[in-house]
Amino acid sequence: MIGVLLQPDLEELIHQKRWEELRQSLSELDPSDIAELLGDLPDADVAVIFRILSRDLAGQVFSYLPLDQQERLLRLFSTDVMQAVVQSMTPDDRTRLLEELPGPVTRQLLQVLNPQELQAVRDLLGYPPGTAGRYMTPHYVALPLDMTAGEALAFIRQNGQGKETLNVVYLVDDNGVLKKDARLERIVLADPGVKVSNADQRPLVVVRATDDVEQVVQMFEKYDRVALPVTDNQGHMLGIITVDDVLDLVNREATEDIQKIGGMEALNAPYMEVGFLSMLKKRGGWLSVLFLGEMLTATAMGHFEEEIAKAVVLALFVPLIISSGGNSGSQAATIIVRSLALRELRLRDWWRVLLRELRVSMTLGTWLGMIGFIRVVLWQYLHWIDYGEHYLLVGMTVWVSLIGVVTFGSVTGSMLPFILRGFRLDPATSSAPFVATLVDVTGLVIYFTVAMLILQGTLL
Repeated sequence: MIGVLLQPDLEELIHQKRWEELRQSLSELDPSDIAELLGDLPDADVAVIFRILSRDLAGQVFSYLPLDQQERLLRLFSTDVMQAVVQSMTPDDRTRLLEELPGPVTRQLLQVLNPQELQAVRDLLGYPPGTAGRYMTPHYVALPLDMTAGEALAFIRQNGQGKETLNVVYLVDDNGVLKKDARLERIVLADPGVKVSNADQRPLVVVRATDDVEQVVQMFEKYDRVALPVTDNQGHMLGIITVDDVLDLVNREATEDIQKIGGMEALNAPYMEVGFLSMLKKRGGWLSVLFLGEMLTATAMGHFEEEIAKAVVLALFVPLIISSGGNSGSQAATIIVRSLALRELRLRDWWRVLLRELRVSMTLGTWLGMIGFIRVVLWQYLHWIDYGEHYLLVGMTVWVSLIGVVTFGSVTGSMLPFILRGFRLDPATSSAPFVATLVDVTGLVIYFTVAMLILQGTLL
């Protein structure tokens, strides 16, 4: 918890220019907590704070700030402060920052990097977006195969400063080809004379630099590692990806899926950073498709115009019928999309899901239909609405229609993600609004078809 320093105290220390006290107070906090405190301060005060933070701490704190605040601060920083902050960031964090910032700011940052850091950035940016190479860091500990545990510990003490993680070290041959990895705890507990290659016997798990980030996330989940090595196709060690990078990836992927399920393109940026025209494009396309789909609902209503004219009472239940189908379809689509993302379901499980959804949706439809039937009878009995002398048949029409519409909606919503996955498309694009629009049209057809069968010879 943040309890050492409250925001009013921060501002007071800044205004009173008590720099040493401010530096000492901030040094006692975790970098993420400092970033949280700075989020509510004016940018000018935040820029002052970065001048008094240590070089390493400044880089860590800056990595936790949101992109829009990072961009504003970079415009306020002096060249020296900018250089200190950017150079103290880890290569993977620095690369993602440069990738997301506007061009002019990126060019300004590149000018403050030394040749070695600049080459590291160019190497990472050389990998396609969405691949493991973009998220790896070249800061890791590599050991020769013939090194003993005692020698390894001495080497780590001497060369471990500034590495992304020391929990795992990597054993490479003379050509830089990765042969094995070893946990630090195993090296510490091993006899000093034992070779590091024999200190840890777990199998080697490797990520290729060109692997998709979704594969990387799956490998972390499957093998429960804190870091994974990244190699080229020949097995040469290039860098590592750590679990904190994976958490960022998971958050990003989850955000994209949620936005797609909401019936829009993924923003791929913080909400306030998306431009006006870009926002219109990402939301307007799907809205237009959904609007055209809803126009079919009006067409369906027109097709049954005669039936509605004969039994106006049927129109009263149209919103209830189609919304129930859309809601059930949206529920099913959301559940299946998430289950596929978590790999709780595979493509081959589609028939099991179909059978399960048929049972569940028919039961739910029967329950909702019973509520609708009771509602018709009760309103008629209490004289709140007059449904006419055939009100029982009207209630039965609602009941049977709800069974059909809810069943169709659930089956459609559950099967669309499998169909999209079968065509190697993102299941999240079978968004809830898309399913609801589709079920609206078919729901009307089901409703009026049932009405013609049940009410034929009476109201129709």
